[in-house]
Amino acid sequence: MERHRGITVRSGRPPGAASRARTAALRAAVLLAALALLLAASGCTSRDGGAGPGRTGASNTATALGWGFTHTQYSADSGDDASVARARELLSAQGLPQDQAIMGWGAGNPEPSPGSYDFSDLDRRVNFIRSTGATPVITLCCAPDWMKGGRAGASGTDWSVRSLETAPLPAHYQDFADLAAKIARRYPDVRHFVVWNEFKGFFDDADQRWDYEGYTRLYNTVYDALKKVNRGNLVGGPYLGMESYGPQDQSFASALKGPWGSVDQRVLDAFRYWNKHKKGADFVVVDGASFTRTSQLLPDAFAATEKFTAVSEWLREQSGLPLWWAEYYVEPDKAGWSEQRRVATQAAGLMALARGGTVTALYWSPEQRSGSCPGCLWTPTQQRDGGRELPMYALIARFARAFPPGTRFTTVDVAADDEPDVRVLASVKDVLVVNTLDRAIDAQVDGRAFPMAAYEVRWLTR
Repeated sequence: MERHRGITVRSGRPPGAASRARTAALRAAVLLAALALLLAASGCTSRDGGAGPGRTGASNTATALGWGFTHTQYSADSGDDASVARARELLSAQGLPQDQAIMGWGAGNPEPSPGSYDFSDLDRRVNFIRSTGATPVITLCCAPDWMKGGRAGASGTDWSVRSLETAPLPAHYQDFADLAAKIARRYPDVRHFVVWNEFKGFFDDADQRWDYEGYTRLYNTVYDALKKVNRGNLVGGPYLGMESYGPQDQSFASALKGPWGSVDQRVLDAFRYWNKHKKGADFVVVDGASFTRTSQLLPDAFAATEKFTAVSEWLREQSGLPLWWAEYYVEPDKAGWSEQRRVATQAAGLMALARGGTVTALYWSPEQRSGSCPGCLWTPTQQRDGGRELPMYALIARFARAFPPGTRFTTVDVAADDEPDVRVLASVKDVLVVNTLDRAIDAQVDGRAFPMAAYEVRWLTR
């Protein structure tokens, strides 16, 4: 479900060639940045040594982390020095949980050849997360080429999406678990591990079903390896995409449905199998979008977010475990929304997740190195004067402060003529109000009257 944005290379190095002079300059800049990070965070960084523990958030042993984000190909750990420092200061102010994959999305091949390791990119990302005081999360995806039937060696890594999204062969499940264990030992302060990503490589084209038996074998092998390193490690799966169809498509319709459509029955079958046959789990993790597979927003963009509540409640009932959403999307690709509409719909999505009992949700951070960055959390650190807060980060950070895991939600009075047009979520201290219309309104909420601009997101203190 994650947005590739047309980029097929997912290593820690940006795609494209550079001149020798530019390469040397880049290497020098990276070296200086790495030295700065090493001074900011405890532990050393090397290709195959141990990185050691670092400063992490107070929630690093909790299963409920609240609202955070995932780093992608280009993130706040690299770029202009002043911009990186500015972004670090922004993120340090609150310490939202941050996720990083072990290969791809900013991290190079961690084991290019059997027993030969290169953790330099992963070290850089983990140390950056540590330097902000946040709780780090590691997603154990993806797998080195040689575990998938490809060539060994760093120079031979195939960074195409097709290769990256290939699962390890069953003969290499233990090799992948051993890699996961080595990573867990390398970062002993990291306790939260997500096994694989969206069942990548586990779809059986011939039978048109998910190979949930294969994924569950991989999951159980990794689970055992992580728990052997430290029983306190927290492990979650299955990271299924909770895809849905509109009412016109009944091919894989299920009983888990609403005005927003119905969840693919094959996904529910996969979840039930994993849930029954897993060796254990500390939390359940999934991802998904409010819109359908054909990008329908039913019956509209805001009402479609109610899917998150319905699916969350179903998952919690099935598993009895804390629920995470590793990714969640409310805007179809190329929708062309304004930032105001994007943030307002995202706020409605967060409300729906919270109402469904979600305890951790990670925003898939968009990436762009220059120009405007729709939906980004901060201005790109790869440009001068970058690293500055954008509206989406302000929303997620405020939501995380106002509605942490365990918040008791309360009811508020909303004027009858406003009820169809506003979304409201409230605790004893805070009220979040969203105008879902593309025009201004006069709202009456919680005993107060106030004007709201089109798609305005407003916070009230009680």
